[in-house]
Amino acid sequence: MATRCPTCGKKSMMANKRKLLRGNYNPVNRYRKNVNLQWAKVQGKRMQICTSCIKSLTKTAA
Repeated sequence: MATRCPTCGKKSMMANKRKLLRGNYNPVNRYRKNVNLQWAKVQGKRMQICTSCIKSLTKTAA
C-alpha cells in the first residue's frame, strides 16, 4: 500500500500525545499520523492520492 502521495509527495509523520500532570517523569506516546490517501481517477488512471490533491484538482477542473 502506498505511504506517499505521488502528486505532491506528502508522507506520514510522527506525532506526540502528551500526558499532563504526571510529576517529574512525563512519558510521551509517539504515534504515526498517516496521509489520507483515497482512490481517484486522475488523467484516466486510477491511483491513490491525498485528499488535498483531490480538492485542488476539482477546483482547477471546475
